[in-house]
Amino acid sequence: MLVLASASPRRKELLGLLVKRFEVLPADIDETPKEQEEAKEYVVRMAVEKAHAASRIYKQKNHHLDSSVIFLASDTSVVVDGCILGKPESLEDSRSMLRRLSGRSHQVITSLCLCNINLEYVATECVVSDVSFRDISDVEIDQYWKTNEPKDKAGSYGIQGLGSIFVRSMSGSYSAVVGLPLYETAELLAQFGIHSLEEMSHE
Repeated sequence: MLVLASASPRRKELLGLLVKRFEVLPADIDETPKEQEEAKEYVVRMAVEKAHAASRIYKQKNHHLDSSVIFLASDTSVVVDGCILGKPESLEDSRSMLRRLSGRSHQVITSLCLCNINLEYVATECVVSDVSFRDISDVEIDQYWKTNEPKDKAGSYGIQGLGSIFVRSMSGSYSAVVGLPLYETAELLAQFGIHSLEEMSHE
């Protein structure tokens, strides 16, 4: 049994490319960065804490526990000038983020954590991609906000949607920028005995 510790429809869709059957169990945690915490350390900590939280919730809901249950969690952050950009809370917040990203490059850091239910084995991975934006006008930012797309996205944009019109170029993992790095996820799943191609060939 594989459990995805995320409410993200994008992560669910991407994981579905690798694994046929899995359960979704979102885990709410405090996502406030610690003082002087590096971006990579932050995103890995977020993934680990999400996986651990999901395992606790699963234990509370299931009296007959299966020790083979595996939890997968991920976190994505947009980073510019060493500053972590989370999800915008308002139009003004979105304007501030996109103005900061306009006409320059930034990093998208996505982490992974896989662990078993008793946390005896925890594996993590971190993927860094570089994204370069063209210049974005304030009018475009306001129009983009009205589409609702940026409201639940780190850095206030979605590369898999309309936000792609701002992207001049990118280097790294496209699926990681969307929210779940497929290559690295498949590698970690294999460490836990879940082989993606084998899963799909049994359909």
